[in-house]
Order: sequence, then structure tokens, then C-alpha cells
Amino acid sequence: MRFIDEAVIRVSGGHGGPGCVSFRREAFAPRGGPDGGDGGAGGSVVFVSSSQLGTLQDFRFKRNYQAQNGASGSGANKAGKDGESITLRVPVGTVIKDAQTQEVLMDFGQENEQWIACEGGRGGKGNTHFTSSTHQAPKFAQPGEKSQTLEIQLELKLIADVGIIGFPNTGKSTLISRISAARPKIADYPFTTLTPNLGVVCLPEHQSFVVADIPGLVKGAHRGVGLGHRFLKHIERTRLFIHLLDASSLLERMDDPIWVSEAIEALIHGYVDVRTELGLFNEKLLHKPEIIVINKIDLLESNLKLITQIQIQIRSKIHSIRQSHPLPDEPFIISAVSGTGIELLLMKIYQEFISKPKGLKHNQNKTLSSLLLPDDEALRN
Repeated sequence: MRFIDEAVIRVSGGHGGPGCVSFRREAFAPRGGPDGGDGGAGGSVVFVSSSQLGTLQDFRFKRNYQAQNGASGSGANKAGKDGESITLRVPVGTVIKDAQTQEVLMDFGQENEQWIACEGGRGGKGNTHFTSSTHQAPKFAQPGEKSQTLEIQLELKLIADVGIIGFPNTGKSTLISRISAARPKIADYPFTTLTPNLGVVCLPEHQSFVVADIPGLVKGAHRGVGLGHRFLKHIERTRLFIHLLDASSLLERMDDPIWVSEAIEALIHGYVDVRTELGLFNEKLLHKPEIIVINKIDLLESNLKLITQIQIQIRSKIHSIRQSHPLPDEPFIISAVSGTGIELLLMKIYQEFISKPKGLKHNQNKTLSSLLLPDDEALRN
């Protein structure tokens, strides 16, 4: 099933049925009077959130949704039948906006939330309601009330605790497949991942959190380069970013200290480029907690000196780039292929970010600062 995360549709409630103009025609009742029934109410358009859906695929082909109109009233004071409402199910995380003004009308953050987009029109009153001492035979009734029509934009934002971001081919898909049951496509060419993937990370003692793998960003994504930044909305709700960097770029000339130092600086510049794209999309993303992770370290395991140099050189720049101190073990060193360092990374993520109440996020920088080691390299630079 194709991943669809945006759709524009038109929804309309049902019109109310008109009231009836009728007079009693019975034997032995020559002046029976009016007996017109009321019209039925129109049906409504109701949205309901469901965690069993993960895409807006259902809205890809059908764009117009009309609830049933109410039936007309009839004689003998018979009311018309109410029109049937229609229920549209959307994934949890769907944001509904006015397609013209972009005003947010509803944001579904939980299971089974309901929102009435268009209420059905009220049925018109029959002529029975308009009798009076001076007007005993009214020959008119109310028309049914018209319902509202809305053109709305549906936008799905995946709900995850952790978002994995970085350049293409840094190993994001391999990592999510290693730590969860998600099985994204993995290949050795850029932009293998074309849509976000969700996975549940299960930890000991029934602990867990949800992680999202976001398709690779490149410099200039805000101008449409690569896949652009259309998938960045899926990390707006996350509590933490894992920023994945690729250590394999250091393999070319590991014996040349100058080249290695320049290659590490290039990694740092790449990290800054991705953060720049985040800021151009939504400046608030720059203030979310973030962990830098160096992947593919299995390719460098024989060179412990180089691994140490990578950690020290990147760690010394973290505070000046993101204005928050690094965690004691940051940047984390892992191999998504062999599993090296992943257990430590996951436990640190859960302990420092997921297990804490969401209300403490505004104190995150203070928490990180208190965890700094006395000999922190970043504090001395």
C-alpha cells in the first residue's frame, strides 16, 4: 500500500428535509385543520481517529463526501426520516486544516477522538406549527436548513517518540530494522527510503518507545533538492532526534592524519547542513533534544585511536552548534549491522528522555548540563 500523508477533500452535510403543507381530509371532520409533518434532519460528516490506520490512502481517489439529506415531512403529522451521517476514519496524528486559510480545525492525537466537520441541516417545520387564533389554516411550511460544505486538507503527522534523521545512506533504515520489527527497504544507493517507517523498540521490563525513520535530507532540501523536506512534518511531534552520521567516509585514507581531521570536519559540516534544513522548515525543531550517533563503526573497529579522535573532535563542537551540552557518552558509537553500542544507546534514550514526564522537556538543557563529566572535553573548548 502506497504511503499517502496528504489529501484535499470536500465534505458536505445533508440538507434538512422541508416541512409539509397538509390538511386533514377525514370523514366527519369538515374543518380538520393543518397536519403537515416536519422534515427530517440532514446527516452529518464525522471524523474518527483510529490507530489501526497508518496512511490517508482511503482519500486518494474519492474526494467528495456528502451526507444524506433529510426526507420531507408528510400529512397526518408524519415527520420525515433523518438523513444518515457518514463517518470517515483517519489515522491518529492526522491534522485537519481549512484548505483555503490553512487554519487548523482539528488535530487528532489520540485513539477514537471524534470531530463533526459538517453538521446536518435542521428539518423544516410543517404547517401545523404555524396555526394561531387568527391564522387557522396556514398554507406554508419551513424549507429544510442548508448544510455547510467545507474544503479541507488532511495532513498526517506520524506520532513517534524518537525520530532518526541524517543524510541518505547513513544507515537509518538498517538501524530501525535492527532495533524494531520494522522492515524497510535497504540498499546501497541514495534515497532508498522513500517514505517514513515506524517501529516499536522493546526494552527489558516491558518498557518500549516508538521510533520513526525519516527519509534522508540533503543540503538544499528546502528548495526541493533530493526528496525535499515534505516528510519533516513527521518528526514535529517527536521528543528526541537521533542524528545519524556515517563513519565509512573515513575509510579512504585512514593513515593520513590531516585528511582524517578534514574528513571529520566534513562530517560536522554535514550535521550542520541538516540542522539548517530543519530550521528552514520549522525553527522549533532546532530546540528539540538531539543525540549524535556515529554509525558503521564496525568498519573502523581495528583503529581505536581513530574512533577516539572522532569522538573528541565532534564532541568539542556540539555545544557551539546546538547550544546545549552533550551527554556523557555523546557522540554515541554504534554499528547498526553488528549491533555494537546499540543497547547502551537505547537504554540512554529511554532513561534520559522517554521515561521522564513530557512536562519536563523545558528543563532538558538543565538536565543535560548536570550529567556532564568533570573532564568534559566540550567544557574546555
